[in-house]
Amino acid sequence: MTETSQYATTFSLVDTDGDGRISALELAELMRRLGDECTEERAAEVVATMDDDHDDLISLEEFAAFMSQNQE
Repeated sequence: MTETSQYATTFSLVDTDGDGRISALELAELMRRLGDECTEERAAEVVATMDDDHDDLISLEEFAAFMSQNQE
């Protein structure tokens, strides 16, 4: 089981509307602020890789699971 609390701060920086989920739009906006030319379509592809329940949004649990998987 992944410990979500270690990823909560990072998650909240991306979840700009505070609804507890990251949308493709939120991800694309973050990437653009960081200087990446990320389109919303590309962000949607990234969201799809983390979206286990197929609701087109990333929950904290999905985010933490993805991030911990990539730390191994």
